[in-house]
Amino acid sequence: MNIQLIQGEFNTKDAIHIITQIIHVKVKYHENQIGSTSSEEDIKFRETKIKRLQKDLFEIRAFAEQCGTKINIQSEIHLSCQL
Repeated sequence: MNIQLIQGEFNTKDAIHIITQIIHVKVKYHENQIGSTSSEEDIKFRETKIKRLQKDLFEIRAFAEQCGTKINIQSEIHLSCQL
């Protein structure tokens, strides 16, 4: 199953805002999971994920600022069952 999450052309400011909000949701998810787990391995894994998301956001912002006034965003979620 596929869901088209984002599709379109946005001004740079709006594009950065949309992507920032999505990344913040993912970071918040991992922070909440850290708070509810006692496994040191899981905590380290999630901390690494958060750092990567923060780095990605920094790189996205730098890229977006070089793009000019418009940015095209295509984002799709692919869902599949694992049995």
